[in-house]
Amino acid sequence: MLKKNRCVNMIAHLFHAPLGESEAAVGVGTVGSSEAIMLAGLAFKRKWQNKRKAEGKPTDRPNIVTGANVQVCWEKFARYFEVELKEVKLSEDCYVMDPHKAVEMVDENTICVAAILGSTLNGEFEDVKLLNDLLAEKNKLTGWDTPIHVDAASGGFIAPFIYPELEWDFRLPLVKSINVSGHKYGLVYAGIGWVIWRGKEDLPEELVFHINYLGADQPTFTLNFSKGSSQVIAQYYQLIRLGFEGYQNVMENCRENAVVLKEGLERTGRFKMVSKDMGVPLVAFSLKDSSRHDEFEVSEYLRRFGWIVPAYTMPADAQHVTVLRVVVREDFSRTLAERLVMDIEKVLHELDALPPSKPIATAVTGVDFQEKKKKLDGSNCNGKVLVRKKSDLETQREITDVWKKFVMQRKIANGVC
Repeated sequence: MLKKNRCVNMIAHLFHAPLGESEAAVGVGTVGSSEAIMLAGLAFKRKWQNKRKAEGKPTDRPNIVTGANVQVCWEKFARYFEVELKEVKLSEDCYVMDPHKAVEMVDENTICVAAILGSTLNGEFEDVKLLNDLLAEKNKLTGWDTPIHVDAASGGFIAPFIYPELEWDFRLPLVKSINVSGHKYGLVYAGIGWVIWRGKEDLPEELVFHINYLGADQPTFTLNFSKGSSQVIAQYYQLIRLGFEGYQNVMENCRENAVVLKEGLERTGRFKMVSKDMGVPLVAFSLKDSSRHDEFEVSEYLRRFGWIVPAYTMPADAQHVTVLRVVVREDFSRTLAERLVMDIEKVLHELDALPPSKPIATAVTGVDFQEKKKKLDGSNCNGKVLVRKKSDLETQREITDVWKKFVMQRKIANGVC
């Protein structure tokens, strides 16, 4: 308990919490940022409900405003705790929440606006300072006091060390709580997270339980009670052992290796960068020309070289954009970055030598068009059927499946289990 409280105090000071010299920070250790977000959301919902009840207003339609790029734990919170999730849609050139659009969606039922410091999709930092200023203006005009929560799961242990001038934390008056993952850039194994509140008034007391059957009064505000302490001890050790300068060196090294990877990919001339220079040290990129082969094939072929590079589509309204992403952690060296670039070049060379995996239209005519239509996989157009030509990879998979079935049948016939 003591080490957890010390971690909370150190992280709160890192995020510029307005604390006196002897004042303890308000926060708790959690099972990753998912639980941290659940707790922060519950605090916002209860504060909003208490205020609405005092004003004699209904409390049955709370909502949260976020970007469509939020992590799935926000959707879980909204569904589990009956809060409407109002998402700001993305666009092809903007993969994070637009503060202007977000503030437009705020109404009297909004319990908070959630900003992300380090989007999962491309690592970009959302403009929390602009969001704070715009929301402050709206609150002044409407008489509301809509607050901000910062989901700093990825960026909370990055921005203070390599972007100290960036205002995103408790320096902004509307930021009432922040969550951060210790198992991301906090340099701890999974799963440990933290949620810090600006002050005691931002965490309703009725949500905190007090127990004394463990030897002393112990306040608790968590979704699960019994859990291991090894991650807390590891976090405490890292904070004490590395200190500010140690974390700064690690994060600067991660950023430099991300730049090496980005520049290597740019030299191929085949990729468009989706990640930004300021943000989480990751590289998100997409093919400039995906007419023959797409990002999913690049991801699949890279597995043969031992790389697991995820490929995924963006949320609404940018679903047509597909991205590959490489997260640069402290153990991802410059040598690995250079090797990955070389392996990607090999994959591109292999794919260039293969036939296109995209559909190729072939005209098919015959006496019995309807019969042929049933046998062929395609769509008809003026008496013609479009047939997609199978790629070498698809043919190879079919052959492999046939052999697997053949071997299994032989085993069953011979009584082999």
